Amino acid sequence: MTSILVTGGTGTLGRLLVPLLDGHRVRVLSRRGHGPVDGVEHVTGDLLTGEGVEAAVDGAEIVLHLAGGPKGDAEATDRLVRAATRAGGVRHIVHISAIGADRVPLAWFRAKLGAERAVADSGLPWTILRAAQFHDLVLTVVGKMAKLPVVPIPGGLRFEPVDARDVAERLAELTLGAPAGLVPDLAGPTVYGLRDLVRGYLAAHDKRRPTLPVRMPGKAGRAYRAGENLSGDGATKGMRTWEDFLAERVPATR
Repeated sequence: MTSILVTGGTGTLGRLLVPLLDGHRVRVLSRRGHGPVDGVEHVTGDLLTGEGVEAAVDGAEIVLHLAGGPKGDAEATDRLVRAATRAGGVRHIVHISAIGADRVPLAWFRAKLGAERAVADSGLPWTILRAAQFHDLVLTVVGKMAKLPVVPIPGGLRFEPVDARDVAERLAELTLGAPAGLVPDLAGPTVYGLRDLVRGYLAAHDKRRPTLPVRMPGKAGRAYRAGENLSGDGATKGMRTWEDFLAERVPATR
């Protein structure tokens, strides 16, 4: 039985992944810890301040780092890996990152790349999986766009959203396997234009909205139009499509 520390274990991905680690000693680190749930220990800590992190890492053999946010990912990851290094018993760090972390010139992607570097430079054996945007995130974004009377559609933007369940299953496999470095990207089975994603959402909700083509300016726009956010050759593909996801989610939201 292996001792595994999971950061971000209460988030969208973590709630799916933690049950897949059944049979191992799992400890979940979050800012609002609470008592054990279904045999899983929950501890309180804050990666942004470092409070409680060393205690959480103590005794862990594997650190599965899922936590992330709009700011501070690189710094938080650096605090985590330094604590893991000092703990002495960690033999594997597994980290979830984003496809395009090394190619898309936006602050969020730069932070993801900084977090990757913190893991890779830790001196500990590691595995990093870059994944595409989750269906859940796409649903939130297009849902907000669809509330507008006219939906702006930046031209040339393509995405290959992936189901969080597919990511959880792949990460569970990687966590319980040998350290593998940077593994092939994980993306959804289909590449969509942003217009296709919006239209699929509107159709699922029996709504109609006019759309307005716009141009995303600057270096970021050029990177997206060049497909720098898409997976390359050799990527692993998830099984569940955007249409599959909508078919499950939309009846519950009507």
